[in-house]
Amino acid sequence: MRADAERNRAKVIETAMQAFATEGLTVSIAEIGRRAGVGTGTVSRHFPTKESLYAAIVLAKVEEIVAKAHTTMATEPPGTAFYTFFAYLAGQATANRGLAEALTGAGFNVEAAAAATPGHDLEGAEHQLLTAAQAAGTVRPDVTQADLKALLTACIAAPDQSRMLTIVTAGLRPAPAA
Repeated sequence: MRADAERNRAKVIETAMQAFATEGLTVSIAEIGRRAGVGTGTVSRHFPTKESLYAAIVLAKVEEIVAKAHTTMATEPPGTAFYTFFAYLAGQATANRGLAEALTGAGFNVEAAAAATPGHDLEGAEHQLLTAAQAAGTVRPDVTQADLKALLTACIAAPDQSRMLTIVTAGLRPAPAA
């Protein structure tokens, strides 16, 4: 790719990252091109559809999140790793509207796109964290990944995320032995 084309692609990605983070999926390709200082045709040459642009951006963020999951798994006990990662994921989604929409299934199937891209298997990382924490006895054995997605959605939507994380964390822990 020519150097000027590579610079334009980088400008488009950076601009789209900011736009999707603050405004979600509603931002048009034309508006992203305008903000990046390039034409709609330039955006379309690099990303033929809005979904392909969004996928590139979300997958870059997912790669970062999956790397964080693996680092957390390698450095923390299973229960701590699970709860630390869940809070991290909720925080990332709350700070990035586009990521929140992707993680909650609004308009983009992040799991399907991530699973098809090596190093981006968010669902696989979540599964590893969950099963390790369950095996360690720090997460209820009946909790599923579908439960986690619903709880993550609640945390993202909550006006007081810290409070909601405290409630969710308490609900995920096993009941004390009688």
